[in-house]
Amino acid sequence: MCSTCGCGDDAGTRVTTLFAEQPGQARHSPSHPDGHPDDPRHHHGHHHQHRHDDPTDQDDVHPTETVVLEQQILAKNDTLAAHNRGWLSGREITALNVMSSPGSGKTTLLARTISEMSQLPDPRPFSVIEGDQETLLDAERIRATGAPVVQINTGAGCHLDAGMLRRGLDSLSPPHGSVLFIENVGNLVCPALFDLGETARVVVISVTEGMDKPLKYPQMFAAADLVVINKSDLLPYVDFDVDTCVDYARRVRPGVPWLVLSATTGAGTQQWYEWVAAWTR
Repeated sequence: MCSTCGCGDDAGTRVTTLFAEQPGQARHSPSHPDGHPDDPRHHHGHHHQHRHDDPTDQDDVHPTETVVLEQQILAKNDTLAAHNRGWLSGREITALNVMSSPGSGKTTLLARTISEMSQLPDPRPFSVIEGDQETLLDAERIRATGAPVVQINTGAGCHLDAGMLRRGLDSLSPPHGSVLFIENVGNLVCPALFDLGETARVVVISVTEGMDKPLKYPQMFAAADLVVINKSDLLPYVDFDVDTCVDYARRVRPGVPWLVLSATTGAGTQQWYEWVAAWTR
């Protein structure tokens, strides 16, 4: 298990490429096995501490070991993220890391975004890397838009890391000058800790979750380049005050921009499209 967040190791990660031009099939890209020490693309962000002594022997437990190991894990991940960032920048690919809790509406927002922005004059190509513990359900929804998509199933893992993204990029091969959406695993904690090499980070919160989430999960909102408040069509039916939520978000990320929209109805999405387009100029 990973000492950073307690999630399962990277051995169970599966990468599946779905091609829009073959709607009835999913072509599986080979997942790279561990054991490629000379190729940094195949190193994973998780490194694991194995104790072979008696786990009940408390005399050998040192409180600083967890801190040091966490630093090593994140340092390794940051090195891989820097490689990803250089690779993406060299191809002028805008990579947007979209994070939220489960059920916030990330997939609905991305599917609508790709479908509608693809109809604009001279659109950028879109592609998606989907992160989920299991299933291809979200990737199938994205494939229905016509965009190429890679599903990364993390097994027991609760976030994507830079090594997983590298494997996804190898399978997806997004074109030069394109927009890459990275839909991270639904989780308001661990994805904030792991730099992927993305261009920007988007945090989506739905009005059904409660307006106090920025204070409860400050690391996530402190890392945001944009806060999207989704499911605005449900505002009349829930106890959610937009101004209070924005105030909380700006306590942990002063001046962070925010948008209110409904990915289901399309209300407010034009401002979101303009924000996405601004990152590609």
